[in-house]
Amino acid sequence: MEQLINQRVKDIEISGIRKFFNMVSHIDDLISFTIGQPDFPTPEHVKKAGIAAIEQNFTSYTHNAGTIELREAACNFVNKKYGLSYKPESEVIVTAGASEAIDIAFRTILVEGSEVILPGPIYPGYEPIIKMMGATPVHVDIRENQFRFTLEMIKPFITEKTRCIVLPYPSNPTGVSLSESELREIAEYLKNKDIFILADEIYSELTYDQPHKSIASFLKGQTIVINGLSKSHSMTGWRIGFLFAPEVISRHILKVHQYNISCATSIAQKAAFAAVTKGIDDALVMKKEYLKRREFVYKRLTAMGLDAVKPDGAFYFFVKIPEPIQLNSFDFALKLVQETKVAVVPGSAFSEYGEGYFRLSFACSMETLEIGLNRIEHYIKSSI
Repeated sequence: MEQLINQRVKDIEISGIRKFFNMVSHIDDLISFTIGQPDFPTPEHVKKAGIAAIEQNFTSYTHNAGTIELREAACNFVNKKYGLSYKPESEVIVTAGASEAIDIAFRTILVEGSEVILPGPIYPGYEPIIKMMGATPVHVDIRENQFRFTLEMIKPFITEKTRCIVLPYPSNPTGVSLSESELREIAEYLKNKDIFILADEIYSELTYDQPHKSIASFLKGQTIVINGLSKSHSMTGWRIGFLFAPEVISRHILKVHQYNISCATSIAQKAAFAAVTKGIDDALVMKKEYLKRREFVYKRLTAMGLDAVKPDGAFYFFVKIPEPIQLNSFDFALKLVQETKVAVVPGSAFSEYGEGYFRLSFACSMETLEIGLNRIEHYIKSSI
């Protein structure tokens, strides 16, 4: 029966992040710097709200877009944090994580033959959906621009087929973000062009050197903002995301969402309400600790002579493999596991433009970071 499977589905693969993680996760005493999973527990008041939802039998379908109280709270959250203004009745959809939000956005706006411009390297969750829609991902090599996806880099790739530009900031895997002036420049150029912006801002609460700024501040009418609680409130398993867009766009995305999952989990929505109201600043405690870790890891990596751009946000370093080590990124990561029991993600998981790098997550304790980095340093010194 396999010959009857949709060819576009057969042509895509499991994420390189998960593929490598699944390959090595069984190893005893492994130190893993792989999955983008906060090492903090979900805040107590959020967990209690979820428990209360179960005890109060709040276990039925909600409105397709989510409960109105959560939509109001989510709109208040992005307004207070980022100055964005959306109508809770019609311009926000509560989704099953940011991943579903990306999926339904692409399935709504893309058509056969259209093109989507993305930076490279980039998180692997966009390209498969683009391809399943019969559209073409167009990667822009940003490695020589300190991983900054600026207008100057974007302009040469815009064609009459361009339907969408993906701006994932702060970035996974590089942690790099864009400044307000860089975003404004992109917005001014794209204004009134028939091109959507997909602004994936899931790491917006984890920025270190400057406040997060959304391109929707300058180009709301063409922008679909993706956000959620997985990273900001350590709620990865609760699967709550938010999609913000003008009503003329969101009302069509809502149809796709409705036929996809009907609604986000009612219990998780109650927990999410607590997160964006009582817990509006829950990320600050985590961010303070991540900042310490960032400084520690950067100091260690540079002391090893490794080339890494200090991240503006998120909790990743994207590190260049030293040239004397004649291995591709997958073989490097595999050998690192075999010889040191430290797991990182091969850069090739983040498009062809990630080859020659590896991603290191610092979403783990200082003790774990120190042990793992000591092992990496020993491996690097013995291999060069």
